[in-house]
Formats: sequence, C-alpha cells, structure tokens
Amino acid sequence: MTEKLNDQSLSDWLEKRPGWSEKDDGLVKEFRFKSFRDTIVFVNRIASLADESGHRPAIDIRGEMVRLTLSTPDAGGVSQLDLELAQRIDFATSAR
Repeated sequence: MTEKLNDQSLSDWLEKRPGWSEKDDGLVKEFRFKSFRDTIVFVNRIASLADESGHRPAIDIRGEMVRLTLSTPDAGGVSQLDLELAQRIDFATSAR
C-alpha cells in the first residue's frame, strides 16, 4: 500500500513545482488552452500518461480549461505516485 506524504515533503515538492497546489488532500493544477480541440488533445495526452503509470487523475474539463486533481484514495491523500505523475504531466506538457 502506498503511504500518504507528510506535510513537509508535500510543501517542499510544491515549492519546486509552479502551478500545483494542495486542495482537499489532492494536488491540483489548471491548464488553459486557445481552443476546445487543444483541450481535448491535452486530455488525451494525460490519458496516455495515466495508463502508462497505472495511476488516474480526476479530470475536470470546462471549455478551454482543464483542472487535474491527483490523489491516492488508498493513502488518504497525496502519495509519491501523485508526485511522479504530476512531474510526468509537467514534462510532457512543457513542449506545448
């Protein structure tokens, strides 16, 4: 079972990752796009990363905005799995 990160570890990680914040025991980041088509292309990219990692984000799509929330329910909050997927998302989306 994956363990929930302690507050200090999560705070340290958040300081190094612009755009991510903690809300309701999850990591949250919003992405904005010029068109709905760009939004869906992004969501498909995230879906591939999620499948590869075996860890699923919550995805909220509102027109040209996507809000991702990463959390590990079995751990009761943010775990190392969430940090790893968030880093992969940041790396994969930095080229857009």
